[in-house]
Amino acid sequence: MIYRFQKRRWLYISLCFLSLCLVLLPLFWNLNPAKAYEEVSAKVAVKQTEDANLLEQGRTLYHQGRFTEAANIWQTAAKQYQIQGDTLNQALSYSYLSLVQQQLNQLSNSQQSVDKALELLKSAKSAPDAIIWAQVWNTQAGLQLYTGKGEVALESWQQAQKYYEQAGDKEGSLGSQINQTQALQSMGFYRRSKKQLEAIAQKLQNLPDSEIKVSGLRSLGATLQSMGISQESENILVQGLKTAQKIQANDQISSILQILGKTAVDLENPDAALTYFEQAENAANNPQEKLQASLKRFKLFVDYDVKDYATPLITQLYEQLQASPPNRTSLYSRINFIASLTKLENATQFVSLNDLGQMLAKTVTEARQIEDRLAEAYALKQWGEFYRYTGQFVEAENLTKQSLNIARQLQAEDIIAQAAWELGRLHKQQNKNQQAIANYTEAVNSLKAIRTDLVAVNSDVQFSFRESVEPVYRELVGLLLEGKPAQANLVQARDLIESLQVAELDNFLREACLDKAQQIDQIDTTATVVYPIILQDRLAVIYSKAGQPLSYSVTNKSSEEVEQTLRQLLASLNPVSSLQERDRLSQQVYSWLITPLEAQAIKDTQTLVFVLDGILRNIPMSALYDGQQYLIEKYAVTLSPGLQLMQGTSLKSNNIKAVVAGISEARSGFSPLPGVKSEVKEISEKVNSTSTLLNEKLTEASLATKIKNGSANVVHLATHGQFSSRLDDTFLLTWDGQINIKELSELLRNRQSSQSQNIDLLVLSACDTAAGDNRAVLGLAGLAIKSGARSTIASLWPVKDQATVALMNSFYENLLKPGTTKAQALRQAQVELMKNTDFRQPFFWSAFVLVGNWQ
Repeated sequence: MIYRFQKRRWLYISLCFLSLCLVLLPLFWNLNPAKAYEEVSAKVAVKQTEDANLLEQGRTLYHQGRFTEAANIWQTAAKQYQIQGDTLNQALSYSYLSLVQQQLNQLSNSQQSVDKALELLKSAKSAPDAIIWAQVWNTQAGLQLYTGKGEVALESWQQAQKYYEQAGDKEGSLGSQINQTQALQSMGFYRRSKKQLEAIAQKLQNLPDSEIKVSGLRSLGATLQSMGISQESENILVQGLKTAQKIQANDQISSILQILGKTAVDLENPDAALTYFEQAENAANNPQEKLQASLKRFKLFVDYDVKDYATPLITQLYEQLQASPPNRTSLYSRINFIASLTKLENATQFVSLNDLGQMLAKTVTEARQIEDRLAEAYALKQWGEFYRYTGQFVEAENLTKQSLNIARQLQAEDIIAQAAWELGRLHKQQNKNQQAIANYTEAVNSLKAIRTDLVAVNSDVQFSFRESVEPVYRELVGLLLEGKPAQANLVQARDLIESLQVAELDNFLREACLDKAQQIDQIDTTATVVYPIILQDRLAVIYSKAGQPLSYSVTNKSSEEVEQTLRQLLASLNPVSSLQERDRLSQQVYSWLITPLEAQAIKDTQTLVFVLDGILRNIPMSALYDGQQYLIEKYAVTLSPGLQLMQGTSLKSNNIKAVVAGISEARSGFSPLPGVKSEVKEISEKVNSTSTLLNEKLTEASLATKIKNGSANVVHLATHGQFSSRLDDTFLLTWDGQINIKELSELLRNRQSSQSQNIDLLVLSACDTAAGDNRAVLGLAGLAIKSGARSTIASLWPVKDQATVALMNSFYENLLKPGTTKAQALRQAQVELMKNTDFRQPFFWSAFVLVGNWQ
């Protein structure tokens, strides 16, 4: 009996080794980064027996990325253990099988396998070892989170943690706790997740230096990186690296350095990323690890267009990849290498097109040999793209269609999106526009189907938003708007522009946004919605008004010319700039966006709603000038992220209940805001303020308590804040730290059941956009959506205290007037500031924008 117990312990080979592949192996679906860590056994070293051969063979094949062969071996093992009546090892076989089926995108089979494993453990005659229970629960949890079931995944990981602790496996317990934080994030409990991550970090720091500590820090850092918490990820990983170097845990050093390199890329620090990748290459313990680090370094050079450093690596990488064994790691590495190579103009000086074609042919052949259909589909797609690159359109179309057919059979939406897009580009290049539109439409539908998974698609498969998602939408809009587009094409193009807005926010927030909302023109029949989109060769604008057909205008200027004009206009808003130049540029943009609309009969339009695209988001639309008047003098102006507009009604003047808070003193390196003191005082007196929090009273905890326990429908925060295209750099300042978007979202939504309604209005009066970030206003849209507030008013840049206080006082005075909408109240406040004070220039009043429901 003791021997059988020991044998089972040995058979429960540390899935740390198995799951390490999930970190180092490029996959289409990036499974939980911490899974490399938490699936850990008690690591009992026992002599291998004949009974263990099949499980060990499967483990070896899995580690090599030969997933179909591993699945076959573990299926055979499950049958053999069933014949032998060995229920526990049969359960273990099914648990392993479930893991590999996830890799093969066989999610239904994976669920059946893990269900079978749990069923076998529950019916076992002898009590299963706790470590086996832990492993199976962990497999179940990973699959549940992978398929969007965060709540049950949390419960399963809690079960896994319990069993790991019963088995005395500290590493497994910590890993389960790390994974619980991802489940909490998926459920929207960001503050709980953050607190648990901080507690885990503290536990790890308190551990004595050991392999367990290094593994824990590495996994925690990888998890933070996957969540977009990049700076904290870097800090944790550096601690892990120092510990690994101190105790000479050489087998983990290269892995940590490679994750650090990815984190540095996220932090837009290519020099640090290069250093990490070079160090990872030098620290590698085996040729495969060394090759992966070298490939990351090569991709970094290509992405930053440093050709002189990229080209010397080409020949060496080509030879190493040609000689690599057939497994998923090697196959994907070759594909990604060629994808990067085709971006270099002089690459063929180092490796011929014929050699690259042969490498792709070899990759497809080897994918078929190891029966990896996902890898085959991905390789065929890249092979087809390669032939389009060389002008061999017939061969390109044939290969891409093969890829698409396999992807459809596997229901692999990410590959469907890429293959359909590639087919669309082929047809577009041959002027087969109707076929191209059909292909692009299929690609967009697949991207929508994996909204919740886009951020989880492994970056090693080179599936980035900027390169693989955004262009699909833009190119399809361009096709639909060719010539004189029909009404059906305009409707589809408008819907695509809104879908692109949603996709950008999904990518920014690293999760799918809520989209339970009404169509904009169904909410206010006096509003006209303006949808500009910057295409490569033109600026297109669609206009939508309730009860009327969509209309369209086009300006035939390149995206470079349009964006240069917009950047110049933004710079000219600075009060020290030339007024003549500002007016010229403002009139230019006015003529692009508004003049075509005013040529139509829009006399009953009271509000212009802009669904802005790209760098246009940085331009305050209220400051556009027609030569005599600013746009805000004619219409109320508001912004909307499209379909994300939440339902709501105008605030009643006798029903405004506000939490008013701010920080006037210097804090955490931020300058003082002397006017905040009077702003908070005066606004609190104007509205029915349920709570006032000034300076040291404005902590995260106090704000959370006031919102949770109160009945406020308005939250006014006069404190430093920043909007950025990076989630890490979008925050609000409190006395005791910073609140990021996701934490603010949970805080505002965390109302007691009796006060479950959303906040009607969130006002952020002292915010700024990150310097040099052309997409920084995406952070405002993200905050507006994620906060759950129906409407958000925020400043795009810091404005003088006196101007802010005057504008905010005027806004609330107007809002308190019966029948006044938020958009009208803001418009009146801006016009009053312009005409009745010294702050007449647009810089002072146009910084304040309204996002969301304007009523």
